[in-house]
Amino acid sequence: MKLKAVKHDPRNLLTSLVLVFPLFLIYQVGVLFTLPMLNGADFLTVFLFRNVGLTTTAYLGYTGLVTAAFIGGVIVLRKRQHFDAGLVWRVFLESGIYALTMGSLIVFVMTRVFGISPRLAGGVAAQSFGTRLVMSLGAGVYEETVFRLGLLAGLTALFERGIGMRRSIAGLLGLAISSILFSAMHHIPPYGDPLHLGVFTFRFLAGLCFATLFWWRGFAVAVYTHALYDLYVLLVR
Repeated sequence: MKLKAVKHDPRNLLTSLVLVFPLFLIYQVGVLFTLPMLNGADFLTVFLFRNVGLTTTAYLGYTGLVTAAFIGGVIVLRKRQHFDAGLVWRVFLESGIYALTMGSLIVFVMTRVFGISPRLAGGVAAQSFGTRLVMSLGAGVYEETVFRLGLLAGLTALFERGIGMRRSIAGLLGLAISSILFSAMHHIPPYGDPLHLGVFTFRFLAGLCFATLFWWRGFAVAVYTHALYDLYVLLVR
C-alpha cells in the first residue's frame, strides 16, 4: 500500500497566524516594561499611548480584544484551511538559517556589487537588553504585518487588479516600494537613525529579503526570520 506524501505549504495563513501570535503576545506584554520605547511600525500602540493617554489596564484590555479577534480569525480560517503541525519545526529551522546568513549576503552585495560601506548605526547600544529583546520581537511581528502582509500584498493587488499590470510587474513594484518605505521608516524621529547611505541601503536590501521570503515562503517564515535576525544582531553586538 502506497503512503500519500504530505505537502507542507509554508504559505498556509492559518498556520502562520498561530505560529506568529505568541510573538505578538510577548511583545504586547513586554511593552509595559519598555515604555516609553515602542516599535516604530506599531502605529496603533504608539497612537494609543502617546495621543490617547492609554492606561495600563486599558492597554491590557486592548490586547485582550486583539486576542479575541485573532481567535475569531482562526475560527474563520479553519473552514478553509487546517493547522499544519508539521510546519512548526520547518518554519523555525528555515527561519534560523535565513537569519544567520541574510546579513552576510547583504554585506556582500553592498560591498562587491554596489561598492557601498555597510556601516550600521549604533543607536541601540544605549538601550537595555530587555528593551532591545522586546523591540526585536515587535519588529518581527509589526514590521512584517505592516510592510509585507499589508503594504506589499496591498500594493501588488492594487497594481494588478486596479491598474491592470501584469502580476510579475505588480509584484516587483510592490516589493520595491514596500522595501523603500520599510527602510525610510527606520529614520523617522525621535528614535530613528540618522540618514546614512550605508544604513538606508542595508535596510532596503533587508526589506527585499523579507519581502521575497513573505512572497515565496509565507508570513510566518518572514516574521521569524526578521525576529531571529534582530535577536542575532542583538546578541552579537
